[in-house]
Amino acid sequence: MNPHGRLVADIGGTRARFALLDESGSPGLVRILAVDDFAGPVEAVQAYLADVGGPDLQAAAIALAAPVHAEVVRLTNGAWTFRRAEIQSRLGLTRLLLLNDFAALALSLPHIEATDLRQVGPGTPVALAPKAVLGPGTGLGVSGVLHDRGRWLALTGEGGHCSLAPANQRESALLARAWREFGHVSAERLLSGTGLPLLHRLLAEVDDRRCEALSTAEIVARAVNGEDVQCRAAIDCFCAMLGSIAGNLALTLGAQGGVYIGGGIIPRLGELFDRSAFRTRFEAKGRFASYLAAIPTYVMLSPTPALLGAAHALADRESCS
Repeated sequence: MNPHGRLVADIGGTRARFALLDESGSPGLVRILAVDDFAGPVEAVQAYLADVGGPDLQAAAIALAAPVHAEVVRLTNGAWTFRRAEIQSRLGLTRLLLLNDFAALALSLPHIEATDLRQVGPGTPVALAPKAVLGPGTGLGVSGVLHDRGRWLALTGEGGHCSLAPANQRESALLARAWREFGHVSAERLLSGTGLPLLHRLLAEVDDRRCEALSTAEIVARAVNGEDVQCRAAIDCFCAMLGSIAGNLALTLGAQGGVYIGGGIIPRLGELFDRSAFRTRFEAKGRFASYLAAIPTYVMLSPTPALLGAAHALADRESCS
């Protein structure tokens, strides 16, 4: 198979990332497009290929922010709805692999370069132990990888939609207000790009402060710049609650290989995240605090790690066929 006819993609609710695999199987010619600019994945792929002067495709691995087990796929936080057979037919593909975006991100963990990571807090990874990943982007993705007989296997789930629990009275008051508006308050409802403006508003009510309606980007920028007390409070709460979720995930998977934070929000916080209550809350699990203290946590700095994971998924599928 012509290696230059192999495409990998990572499609979220806001952005779609594309690359062609070179002869070594590594992603190259990376481009990032806006999801809203296209009617669906086929049109986005065609625009990417036109931009890079790409060849006719033979195979593709496409990671999507959606459940991918059914014939009809709908982006969880986007407008695209499509059939997998339509993608394969219209692009003329011999092989098409669809996978969850965070499963692809998880598959990148054993291969990601140390220079693309920033460790937050203590801990040393245990070789070949499970690794976990979660990340607030447009939504909140959750996954992990397990090592089995020489292969890394990704877990595909929707952990971002598990119920969110408070850790103190202030968070109880925050969630009580959220419960009044929604029948179910998931982690994604508040700990995501779509959820941060809601958290910002509800926390202002709890703190009895006035606040203006702001976008996620504005909240992050004002918090990082120290311009707005309430934006800083919202980010502090966001990071603390994310730490609780990350600790739960580490315990659930036994993720002694480390917990990795992806998505588009956390890398933009820089040292503000490192100084936040994230790591304290990650370890705050009573009798298992020492267990969690030994597990390292990392911020993923690369803007396109899921493309690396999709490339490995495609290579693994080809080797088994």
